[in-house]
Amino acid sequence: MALNAKQYDQIREEIEKSDRPLIFFHDDADGLSSFLLLYRHIMKGKGIMVKPLPIVDEKYLHYVEEYSPDRIFVVDIAVVEQEFIDRAGKPVVWIDHHTPLKRKNVLYFNPRSSELSDSEPVSYVCYKALKRDLWIAMTGAIGDWYMPDFAGEFAEKYPDLFDAKIKKPEEALFTTKIGELVKVFSFILKGASEEAMKCVRILQKVESPYEIISSETPRGKFVYKRYDYFRKLYDALMEKAKKAAAKGNFLVYIYRDKDSFTGDMSNELLFLHPDKVVIVGREKQGEVRMSLRGAGKNKVLPKLKKALEGMDGYGGGHEYACGATVKKKDFDSFIDKLREEF
Repeated sequence: MALNAKQYDQIREEIEKSDRPLIFFHDDADGLSSFLLLYRHIMKGKGIMVKPLPIVDEKYLHYVEEYSPDRIFVVDIAVVEQEFIDRAGKPVVWIDHHTPLKRKNVLYFNPRSSELSDSEPVSYVCYKALKRDLWIAMTGAIGDWYMPDFAGEFAEKYPDLFDAKIKKPEEALFTTKIGELVKVFSFILKGASEEAMKCVRILQKVESPYEIISSETPRGKFVYKRYDYFRKLYDALMEKAKKAAAKGNFLVYIYRDKDSFTGDMSNELLFLHPDKVVIVGREKQGEVRMSLRGAGKNKVLPKLKKALEGMDGYGGGHEYACGATVKKKDFDSFIDKLREEF
């Protein structure tokens, strides 16, 4: 079940009593939206984007030392290591929706702790706690393939961005303007982190989605220009991916590029081929880093765990959406094992 009213109140109280929060967030639309909701509620703090792996460990302690926060928030990050919590020396508030983990000395909020099948994204949780910036919350939720219960309210306020008749998040993601905003939030985080964070800092102050979607202001235009640069790269890759031959119930596409679009591409390919298991991978440093997607009977997570047994690789995520990495030399064997599991 979702978090209760007391837990939402506790999240709000924690951010409101913080004068100098340090906020770690995942590098996707849900993670960015969650950070923005927390930051914009008090207009204080510093955001740290966590990439490429959703793990906060001792490597991130230097941010704590440099910024000296009074509280640390971690949003939409699957793993926070106990060593980080112990050595940070500050209160840690962790808001997540991945597989629940046990940690000590941390305020942990995860709707899946009480019901493993719950799928509310972290941006949804933050919005329920803070009740502001509806457009940012909607962007994060749709970006995580989740249709929130405030979709109707959003449609009334922004009818040109979303139609209340749409009931499936994937349809909203790929056929509406709110879906384009999801891509904006995702694509601006690509490339060099310093450049990405320039856009994030602009989003901390943007007052309306139209500043971005319609380039109504110079700052909105700046964000949209960065998005448009990566959109063109993405579109070129998608054209190639759409031509990838499906073999049985698998659609596999591997590419080489310095920028990762595997999550975005796998989502769109699943929308186009909902009956397939979609795997999009990127070759880098002798590895294949991939995103896996499925729908209906094609539950990816349990099959992925089995396929990785005995292999030099790792992976995890949600029931129908996972990330994984294996050595390039083992990729074909991994795919064969995964096919056997399905």
